[in-house]
Amino acid sequence: MKHPASHLAALVAMLLAGPAWAAEATPPDIAYASAAQLQQRMDAGTLDSRRLARQLFDRIRQIDQSGPSLRAVIETNPDALELAGTLDAKRTKSHGPLYGIPVLLKDNIDTGDRMLTTAGSLALADAPAPRDAGLVERLRKAGVLVLGKTNLSEWANFRSNHASSGWSGRGGQTKNPYALDRNPCGSSAGSAAAVAAGLATVAIGSETDGSIICPAAMNGIVGIKPTLGLVSRSGIVPISHSQDTAGPMARSVADAAALLSVIAGSDPRDPATAEANKHATDYTRFLDPNGLKGKRIGVVRQLAGAEPNADRVLDQSIALMKAQGAIIVDPVTLPHLAELGKPEITVLLYDFKHDINAYLADRRGLKVKTLADLIAFNRAHAREEMSWFGQELFEQAEQKGPLSDKAYTDALAQAKRLSGPHGIDAALASQHLDALLAPSWGPAFMTDPVLGDHIVSGDPTVGGASQPAAVAGYPSITVPAGFAHGLPVGIVLFGAKWSEPTLISIAYGFEQHAAAWQPPQFLETVGGTPATSIH
Repeated sequence: MKHPASHLAALVAMLLAGPAWAAEATPPDIAYASAAQLQQRMDAGTLDSRRLARQLFDRIRQIDQSGPSLRAVIETNPDALELAGTLDAKRTKSHGPLYGIPVLLKDNIDTGDRMLTTAGSLALADAPAPRDAGLVERLRKAGVLVLGKTNLSEWANFRSNHASSGWSGRGGQTKNPYALDRNPCGSSAGSAAAVAAGLATVAIGSETDGSIICPAAMNGIVGIKPTLGLVSRSGIVPISHSQDTAGPMARSVADAAALLSVIAGSDPRDPATAEANKHATDYTRFLDPNGLKGKRIGVVRQLAGAEPNADRVLDQSIALMKAQGAIIVDPVTLPHLAELGKPEITVLLYDFKHDINAYLADRRGLKVKTLADLIAFNRAHAREEMSWFGQELFEQAEQKGPLSDKAYTDALAQAKRLSGPHGIDAALASQHLDALLAPSWGPAFMTDPVLGDHIVSGDPTVGGASQPAAVAGYPSITVPAGFAHGLPVGIVLFGAKWSEPTLISIAYGFEQHAAAWQPPQFLETVGGTPATSIH
């Protein structure tokens, strides 16, 4: 099962290098263009998907692989230019809104092509996945161009409690493009940093608890964590079938809504999506600039109060919402919030052992077949994989029994009850609310490979509002709302199961009036100088 260190290093270098061509600088109006703006250029014949892909690959080389060295992209698609050319040749006037638009996928999402799917771990670098994940099949059918894979917190941040978000053995440490010594947060770190830096138009992330919401907020973009079961998880390296979901990450609510429209829907490979087709729709229909008017929004002050910059931005956002006709109920109590942590971690540990063993059983060409094999691999390759932090979550999960254990079934029932019917649903019903509101997180913390992340979801002493919706399996959306010391700060809206249309309408109405997004400057540190002249 051993890989010589030199072989692993050479493999990673080869994958990052990608295809070669003459450099073509990416203008900011292309790098930061929306999908609709790019479509206008392609329809007018001044741009095509192949040229766009080449420009973005060049930007990846200049910003991600050199210059600031964001390390947001773990691998570029060697077939992307050929695929783009095919899409250009088949382009018609009746194309969808994301036809020919480049997307980056988090590297825990299977693609049945020449790219690897590793969850950031060298243990999965032996062979590509045998087929596309369910959501990738939907992307390809819609003509979306898969540009590459993004770096992530290894194993989606479920290996150690002391990990540094955005670090993986395969991809190294992803940086925050607003200040390079700051952390990108959450396991979808690469997807968020890449979109923020203009390396792709949109990206797919995944969340178990906080891994879309936190990186989107700290990188100044929009992230949607859908209702559990709206988007297929087939072909995604799992943590927990009880909480995992993939979701869109974009620089605007409109692009995020368009991407969700493509990936939402039932998939026979994921039984949890049985009802998805009843709810999946064209979410761009809910992009109403007056989406705040008349909406009843409750402020969960229990999820605020930890970080003064986040509280300031929250209060400014509330004032804007009121000015645009929203009815703000402040505060609203979210019952049982402090009781979610213990049952949640019990569920995740049990689920991880069961789910990762099932996933590995279907991955051909790998030497690792079980969680026990992964633990042994990390020990055998400690220099590459465990130089900064360990694998105590792996080891705790390995000790768990089957999903029939009473400890598991009791914890699952408690977690779902307290977060959903007795939690979010009760809070919404108490004041006849459309959505709940809180700070997404505070500004990005410093990257610390020694002590790990300085912020934990669900801990009221450090902030983070992802836990209630994550545990319940309900939707949430984070939107840029302001800045603190040059670092983005977001707000998060969450609500009842299948309430994506309402949340998108509110988020879009807020976004259109707040106009809070600003491109990153790639500063070396807060208040410092830019690390590159390419913005």
